[in-house]
Amino acid sequence: MPIDPAVAIGAEIGEVTFAWTSSDVLLYHLALGAGPDELRYTYEQDLVVLPTFATVAANLRVFDPPAVSFPGVEIDLAKVLHGKQEITLHQPIPTSGKAVARSRVADVYDKGKAAVVVQEVSVTSSSGDPLWTARSSIFARGEGGFGGSRGPSDRVSCPPREPDFVFETPTLPQQALLYRLCGDRNPLHADPAFARAAGFDRPILHGLCTYGIVARVLVNELLDGDPARVASFATKFAGVVFPGETLRIRVWRSGSELLVTTSAVERDDAPVLADTVLVSTP
Repeated sequence: MPIDPAVAIGAEIGEVTFAWTSSDVLLYHLALGAGPDELRYTYEQDLVVLPTFATVAANLRVFDPPAVSFPGVEIDLAKVLHGKQEITLHQPIPTSGKAVARSRVADVYDKGKAAVVVQEVSVTSSSGDPLWTARSSIFARGEGGFGGSRGPSDRVSCPPREPDFVFETPTLPQQALLYRLCGDRNPLHADPAFARAAGFDRPILHGLCTYGIVARVLVNELLDGDPARVASFATKFAGVVFPGETLRIRVWRSGSELLVTTSAVERDDAPVLADTVLVSTP
């Protein structure tokens, strides 16, 4: 049986010690499309780090395609899509450093025709100070029906009014090829034959790349370009992006929260990210 929730839930996945440099941060920002008008992301002088760097920091030196193989979980990579992502920042991410990541399977949900596996990663500096906590959910098609809980409903309702802000930002035709250099070598994002076998006309952009691009736009436009003002950032991956498409980002302010939806302009505003919430500090 590919999924055994009794074994999987709470299982410790392991501990990884990793390091990063300012060059890694610069590469990540370039992979999100940052350019010469955003030198705080693309030049080492006065460099700052977008909070979504947390999603790649531990995997920058990983060159093999990822495997979905945990205690109680064995899933074919071709069946897997990223479902949700959340980062909680305990302090601004430094431009270089060493850290320890400890991972566990936080939960497993049975959606009938699919399964959802929730992984939690707690990251501390080499001196033991908390840096960030990340939770990610993978959606595995055809792996449901094992009799587990369906999980909670966590829909985010945007206010019933026009958005307070609307931004549009392009993605590059080579965006996925750049982003995979940050550690995610899933062939779904580069190999046309693999993408077709997974049910897509052509390779798709990494969901975490879209997530990072949206974070960059929100920080630039609404947080004075200061990533340190991000306390947490969560989203649900509602659809795919094909490299070269334009993202339309709609934002509603609600106190310290920015409620966000993202869609693909060229496909009649097809949903891309949903239930997106960025919580900011004053």
